[in-house]
Amino acid sequence: MLHIYRQITGLRRWRPVVICQKREETARFPFDEVIRIPKPITHSLRRIWVKQILNRPVMVYRSEARRIASEIRRVNARVLHVYFGHIAVHLLPLLRNPPVPVIVSFHGADAMVDLDKPAYRRATLEMLGLARLVLVRSQSLADRIVEIGCPPEKIRIHRTGIPLERFEFIPRPFPADGAWRFFQACRLIPKKGLHTTLRAFARFSERYPRAQLVIAGEGPMLEELKAFAAQLGLEERVSFPGFLSQEAMREQFHAAHAFVHPSELGADGNQEGVPNSMLEAMATGLPALATHHGGIPEAVDHGVSGFLVAEQDSEALAQAMLDLAADPVRYPVMAAAASRAVAERFEQGRQIAVLESCYSEAAS
Repeated sequence: MLHIYRQITGLRRWRPVVICQKREETARFPFDEVIRIPKPITHSLRRIWVKQILNRPVMVYRSEARRIASEIRRVNARVLHVYFGHIAVHLLPLLRNPPVPVIVSFHGADAMVDLDKPAYRRATLEMLGLARLVLVRSQSLADRIVEIGCPPEKIRIHRTGIPLERFEFIPRPFPADGAWRFFQACRLIPKKGLHTTLRAFARFSERYPRAQLVIAGEGPMLEELKAFAAQLGLEERVSFPGFLSQEAMREQFHAAHAFVHPSELGADGNQEGVPNSMLEAMATGLPALATHHGGIPEAVDHGVSGFLVAEQDSEALAQAMLDLAADPVRYPVMAAAASRAVAERFEQGRQIAVLESCYSEAAS
């Protein structure tokens, strides 16, 4: 994941060594110090037996834990940082006898999924008890982790870091001709609120027929969303360009007038932290049209850097779009406020410093 890669390569006072099961896209993510420990050949059978039949979380064998511990000692590590709570549960046999202090970071979706299952909840509580520190991306996520049973004194807020030099503020002219361009970039899954986006845009485009909506990303809902857009009569106004490179994403940011991201709670408890794409868009000067969900209100100030509405409320989202389009004086002020909010709260260098202070705290 790009934001994790930025963290790892952005460290200044600590030297990272990555331990993983597989290595992909080496050209896109160049990094030298990688230790690959592949899954055992029995992993698929173990997964079926433990997860589907016993209904328990899959964990590494003790032999795998010993090998990981051996590699940690070999490189003289001082701290083990485990990304994602469910991966930390997978590594519980290692965490029960760790060679170094352990930090676990939660990012959103890994905070509540499967916790309705007793075995998963017990394992998560054990993992939280064993971790030296627990990092979260937002205060709302911290509150959820405390509800699970994590001691509050272990929690540190470590927000997503955005490299502002790659997402410079670009003033945009107010589209007096009504040719508004809205942009949403995400994985095409239910919690991203994509049906809400399409319904709201359909109402907006009744008044502004020259408006366009671009929904970038891949995922299982693609064909369903295309069909829904056609049902709403939006075939000529909505495009789905698929997954975009960072360069293509910046081009879309610069061509757009506002970023849409009406996240909603998933049926399985899946919740956003603070969406990375939203922060990148705001950094370039796109007001955010989003929801009171997860950590989003910690990034978007309603009426200042964007608008926040209730989850699944397409009428309110459409009205927010209309309000944005109705005020040519307010629009550039809101655009500048969106960029300033990211610079003040999510600048990468500042967040790297927070992360390194957590490493020093855990190691001491």
